[in-house]
Amino acid sequence: MSQKSKFPFKTTDHIKFILPSLLGILLFMVPFQVEIEGEESFTIPVAYFAELLQVRLADELSAIMTIIITITALATIVVKATGGDRLAKFPFFQSLFDVSAIWTSVRILGAIFAILTLFKIGPEFIYSGATGGLLLNDLLHVLFTVFLFAGLFLPLLLNFGLLEFFGTMLTVIMRPVFKLPGRSSIDSLASWLGDGTIGVLLTSKQYQGGHYTKREAAIIGTTFSVVSITFTLVVIDKVDLSHMFPAFYGTVLLSGVIAAIIMPRIPPLSKKENTYITGEQGEPEPKSPQGYNVLTWGYYKALERSKTQTSVKDFFKNGAQNILDMWMGVAPIVMALGTIALVIAEYTPVFTWLGMPFIPLLELMQIPEASAASETILVGFADMFLPALIGSSIESEMTRFIIAALSVTQLIYMSEVGGLLLGSNIPINLRELFIIFLERTIITLPIITLIAHMIF
Repeated sequence: MSQKSKFPFKTTDHIKFILPSLLGILLFMVPFQVEIEGEESFTIPVAYFAELLQVRLADELSAIMTIIITITALATIVVKATGGDRLAKFPFFQSLFDVSAIWTSVRILGAIFAILTLFKIGPEFIYSGATGGLLLNDLLHVLFTVFLFAGLFLPLLLNFGLLEFFGTMLTVIMRPVFKLPGRSSIDSLASWLGDGTIGVLLTSKQYQGGHYTKREAAIIGTTFSVVSITFTLVVIDKVDLSHMFPAFYGTVLLSGVIAAIIMPRIPPLSKKENTYITGEQGEPEPKSPQGYNVLTWGYYKALERSKTQTSVKDFFKNGAQNILDMWMGVAPIVMALGTIALVIAEYTPVFTWLGMPFIPLLELMQIPEASAASETILVGFADMFLPALIGSSIESEMTRFIIAALSVTQLIYMSEVGGLLLGSNIPINLRELFIIFLERTIITLPIITLIAHMIF
């Protein structure tokens, strides 16, 4: 087969694949060292732009997010009252505002919490710095700026053939090991190098586009949407073990990979339907046709995809819809459910009670200060940073190391990733998220403890 017949595409199709894809890789996957407000850290360009804007708009972002969340709630109420069919000519806005009664209630609750927190009115436990204040004045600042830049530039990863290129080549690894298509490797890298929020956004868009089945989207969203390497530095610093970062991150990676291999093979993820959003049955990726290997066939599929991209206007329209989808679809849910989870964690003994059954297990694994450590085991479901905050006063370095590593590998926390998953189109519910959180805890805790005993 001649080269021309193997790739029957125009030169512009090659350029449309190569240049946007390289730019997407640069923006989302190439880390570099920066200095922001006197602190040096490694980050990716998209996260760097987001952080710069966050610093610039620091005094306004709480009000901006309150306005966005309130407008979302009001628009949803109006659409529900007048009927979603009125937006039939605008399918994007119809899907954005014509939601179920449960999600309408959650959006209204999110708006109430945001307003109470912004103006510091009502019960203090709603707007305190450890609950609503933490979300509105910290996390939602991050989400506003990350969603702005990640949403705008996400089409560079999605629309120009990059996923088709890597997906074809990496299927031989991802499918047998993690039960996922090769293209999911891009989601994983975007989370690991950038932020878990980017991974959730990317996965949700891929599911909506019919590229992942319900099972695959749920596996990726709950298994690979890890916090960035930058944030893990913050966690290990909080427990005063920064000097052990290489060992700490190696522990996180090893236990995380083992969990990623096991989780798709047990309920609830294994019970998810292997069907696409259209209802069609999921099928394994076809093998490379005769005359192609995995590299050349991946390149062919990438060119086939890039050929369909003919409008700059559509690129920016797609990006703008990504931004609105995350700002208005996800932020209210994070504010509502995140506040409730943090109030329970901060003002009730619920998570302490839930952690008590773990005391005998921690003692059996010879973890020092087992009683104090047990209080941190399940509190991470509310917020990933809470275990490090609570555990920072524990005297034993080994125990602090275990708590920090476990908080990262548990992965599901309602103040960010959990709320994002529930607000997205990924087919997962709150009960399943808590079960997955427990399973990840049970899987990774012994691994982390074994490594900790070897180190200390």
